[in-house]
Amino acid sequence: MASPKVTSALASIEATPHQPTKLQQYNDLLNDIVASSSGDELAQDIVYYLDSILNEDVSIVATRPLLDSFITVLRNFDPHVKIKVGQHAVNLLQSRATSVEEQDSQIREILAEAYESEEEYTAAARALSGINIDSSQRLVSDSAKARLWIRIVRYYLEDDDTTSAEAFLNRIKNLPSKLEDHDAKLYFQLSQARILDARRRFLDAAQEYFSVSLAPGVDEGDRLTALSAAIRCAVLAPAGPQRSRTLSRLYKDDRVPSVHEFSILEKMFLDRLLNADEVAAFSKKLQPHQLAVTADGTTVLDKAVIEHNLVAASKLYMNISVDALGSILGLQDSSDMSAGEKAQDYAAQMVEQGRLSGQIDQIDGIITFDTEAAGSTGATGASLRQWDLGVQELAEDVERVAASITEQFPDFATSQMVH
Repeated sequence: MASPKVTSALASIEATPHQPTKLQQYNDLLNDIVASSSGDELAQDIVYYLDSILNEDVSIVATRPLLDSFITVLRNFDPHVKIKVGQHAVNLLQSRATSVEEQDSQIREILAEAYESEEEYTAAARALSGINIDSSQRLVSDSAKARLWIRIVRYYLEDDDTTSAEAFLNRIKNLPSKLEDHDAKLYFQLSQARILDARRRFLDAAQEYFSVSLAPGVDEGDRLTALSAAIRCAVLAPAGPQRSRTLSRLYKDDRVPSVHEFSILEKMFLDRLLNADEVAAFSKKLQPHQLAVTADGTTVLDKAVIEHNLVAASKLYMNISVDALGSILGLQDSSDMSAGEKAQDYAAQMVEQGRLSGQIDQIDGIITFDTEAAGSTGATGASLRQWDLGVQELAEDVERVAASITEQFPDFATSQMVH
């Protein structure tokens, strides 16, 4: 309930027949409410004030300047008051929004900022999504539409609502003109990476994150964050030639040794077996959706590690029994299936999908790996990568020794450089 002073003033203004006088009285009352009220009383008084100026008895010509005055004071309210009176305003404007579209959009933007400050991101997104951008009353450029939709996407992603975020991201993709603003393009790409990540399309997400990490104008800390996200997604991706290419591209980046995920990336790139402690340490850096349980009862990470270790085992053995392979993969017997049978199922699926080369003898329980068919991803490829790494380490050791000699014996180093 509004204060008696405000209800009395509004009744007096509504009874005034002279329109110019009426407008001045409304503006004077608004200033008086702002100056004398606060907190819940301020919110309630403003709600009653809005009910009065948006009454059908007030013409649209008079409503516009009154709303402009209201918007000016609304910007200075506390978030709690902004939300209460701002939401009330947009509800009242729904019946006449086509006549006051500019004012409606401004109120919605202020309302979204207030919701954001309260970390109510979905409510902020809904406030912005109510802005009419396809009206004949005002022209909204493609770049302005893109900025609005990107902001909505950001809000939905804050609440992990990737379905709603993707719907608005697709609107940006369908714009007739391309994104020209650098920051908008960058956030579009990052949003796309996060959505692909949430959809468990980890290889595509890794490529998008990596592109963001290379983009110009990005803070160095944010670059490394994007690079780490790219590595995590690559690790979680299904084992196979495509992931091997992604791992290779990431491993060759000079910045990789400075991120926490370097150790597991190096082991995967070199086709080395991962142990339980390494996997447990890596899992602490993952998001909940990256640890989700799949249809067969394993987590996304468990499945990725099992498949990687299976590929790594194929580089160590020409053939192996399914029971021994189950032990290497760390699989456990269950009531309906032994560890060896589980290993056989994993191998069969990967062979069928073309992610592993080999044959399975189900009668003898033997898996024979076809290293020649693996080409550059087989034993030869692994040996070459190991050789390259050894050469690189040797060169770095020589460089360190030379630097130490120069530091300890500068005169000797100088004389050798002269000769």
